[in-house]
Amino acid sequence: MFWLAVLAALWFQADPVSRSWNQPVEPFRIVGNIYYVGASDVTSYLITTPQGHIVIDGGFAETAPMILRNIEKLGFRVKDVRILLSSHAHYDHAGGLAALKAATGATFYASVGDAPQLARGGLDDPQFGNTLPFPAVTADRLLNDGSQISLGGTTLTARITPGHTKGCTTWTMKVRERGRTYDVVFIGSSTVPSGYRIVGNPRYPNEVDDYRKQFAILRALPCDVFLASHGNFYDLADKMKRRGGKVNPFIDPAGYKRFVARTEKAMEKVAAEQSK
Repeated sequence: MFWLAVLAALWFQADPVSRSWNQPVEPFRIVGNIYYVGASDVTSYLITTPQGHIVIDGGFAETAPMILRNIEKLGFRVKDVRILLSSHAHYDHAGGLAALKAATGATFYASVGDAPQLARGGLDDPQFGNTLPFPAVTADRLLNDGSQISLGGTTLTARITPGHTKGCTTWTMKVRERGRTYDVVFIGSSTVPSGYRIVGNPRYPNEVDDYRKQFAILRALPCDVFLASHGNFYDLADKMKRRGGKVNPFIDPAGYKRFVARTEKAMEKVAAEQSK
């Protein structure tokens, strides 16, 4: 079942970053119908419904076999994954998407801003050039800000939160847990990686403005359950240790606000330094 994913993993040697972020973890239910099926830091989420399932993000190329195994460990069928979504077009999140698409036959949705980069397999990136390629994946359907995807009673809304990439996407949905309804936010990425040139970059001249648009959107979103494309953004390792008690640690509106404020401050600091 997993041969395509295994082949994809063999195309790329596991570099130190992928090894440290790509350690296996046991899959588990986060809240409601949302399950964690990713690695130790590069995340992937399974959202289950009676009419099939949704997966957000594919990790590295090497992560895809792990994600597929984790789906089945939880008792769900890989072939029941109907929809595949992306947070943004970087090799540590999009690297496994082609293999997941091939293994599941799912319809792949991507933002208008990121679809060309995904189809190029990360080549000609505005920041990384051709240094961080991944298996190319072509979107079946394109998304704009506010586009909604519904399956089996679950609806996700795409909020285009650009800056980290041109089409970086934050996904939102509502979930029921113990008789209550919670707002869930899956942040695409609001960080500015080391080495990014966000001021005076001819490949992305309006990047600072896009980051500011992102933060305006993130600040306005209601959030009870804070999730993201990297586990370290929302203290995944610590929350995994604390789950199972009376209080679900993933219900963390304060943590969401702190992360957004911290990354906005960091972005403005980079913008100021590069503007000198």
